[in-house]
Amino acid sequence: MTIGVVPGVGYLRAYSRARAVEDVLREACDRFGARIVHYTIQGMHLHLIVEADDAQALSRGMQGLSIRLAKRLNQLARRRGRVLVDRYHAHILKSRREVTNAVRYVMDNYRHHAREHLPRTFVDPIASARAPLAEPRTWLLTIGCRDG
Repeated sequence: MTIGVVPGVGYLRAYSRARAVEDVLREACDRFGARIVHYTIQGMHLHLIVEADDAQALSRGMQGLSIRLAKRLNQLARRRGRVLVDRYHAHILKSRREVTNAVRYVMDNYRHHAREHLPRTFVDPIASARAPLAEPRTWLLTIGCRDG
């Protein structure tokens, strides 16, 4: 899942914004039947791996997350108005390979966007690379992606 922000909100990887976004993600990590398992914060967007009990749970969870993000980022920037670009982009992962590739993509996304050479051992400090945000419950995220 990808969530973008509008210009004027600021660079999300800046220390204060990144901490605010991480706080919001922790607060919303397991609500309404939707669990944010992995995330990465990029300059103007977030990538999330989210488990949901059903489509309604995903919708409600993302609506709650969007509201929390908008309020927190507007408060931090002392501004009002829209924060997120339209709607989130979601793709349902259906196979072990898709899940494995998606988790790897989220974990290595900063390396992809960085303009500097980063060593292979680099772990993005503004991502869930060290540990999942919420414990995954589906087979695909708990066992399936480790074997694939």
